[in-house]
Amino acid sequence: MAILVIAEHDNSTLKGATLNTITAAFEIASKTPGSELHLLVAGRDCQSVAEEAAKVDGVSKVLVADDASYEHQVAENVANLISQLGKDYSHIVASATSNGKNILPRVAALLDVGQISDITAVESEDTFQRPIYAGNAIATIQSLDSIKVITVRGTAFPAASIGACVESNAEITNIDSPASSDLARFVSEEVAQSDRPELTAAKVIISGGRGMGSGENFSILEQLADKLGAAVGASRAAVDAGFVPNDMQVGQTGKIVAPELYIAVGISGAIQHLAGMKDSKVIVAINKDEDAPIFSVADYGLVADLFDVMPELQLKL
Repeated sequence: MAILVIAEHDNSTLKGATLNTITAAFEIASKTPGSELHLLVAGRDCQSVAEEAAKVDGVSKVLVADDASYEHQVAENVANLISQLGKDYSHIVASATSNGKNILPRVAALLDVGQISDITAVESEDTFQRPIYAGNAIATIQSLDSIKVITVRGTAFPAASIGACVESNAEITNIDSPASSDLARFVSEEVAQSDRPELTAAKVIISGGRGMGSGENFSILEQLADKLGAAVGASRAAVDAGFVPNDMQVGQTGKIVAPELYIAVGISGAIQHLAGMKDSKVIVAINKDEDAPIFSVADYGLVADLFDVMPELQLKL
């Protein structure tokens, strides 16, 4: 049997989270005798994604479904495709991103199997670990289903490497697409344009919390982020207060990140926020409350008023 990995992309390039997912799938394959990795690229005019995917180490075949119905990754259409293909696979694996969380539960329902969400470790071909209670406990889950449907927490696995040797490229196969679903249709999208890196891919992240006081004050973080080539995030408290849009939220109900450097400014460190960033390599916390929970996970902590510290930090940089 083979393992099917669902590629996440923008019809031109492969998203970094897919490389982490491939590593997890490769671990599953190593514990499943005779398994190989197949990667599904569903999109429109997405041949460049397929060619990039074919160079990823460990992938033996790339399946390409090139159709207008997959251009915007409408979950109903993509789930129909995956559920039809998935009957021939032992495992179906995708990133635990917004896209993966939107598509794979539908796939599991169509295949009438359970889903194992957000895994962080592979124990065997049917047993996995995943965090529960905001990461304060790790559950070991065993699936008895014939097809395992799994989402992967990307920060728990290193990215798969992309080989430079053309001879090692995986086979690319075009496949037919089933009829599109009439349950939903794409209307429009508004994409925020930014020169800063994506939160989930950034090596440096600066996040603000309720202590920022207002959305206008986030410009302080943006100026610092521009100096460091960093992404700007926020706590749920800042999002709920209307300071910034919810696509900037880091935490259990936002984005899970693990950058090289995470700077938390005016964030108290509620358990839900810590669950989304505590795997960062180096954590710096700036808060005037010395008892703030954020200091319990910080490598470096500064008890001070952020409005005094941030201008000085910018001058130093």
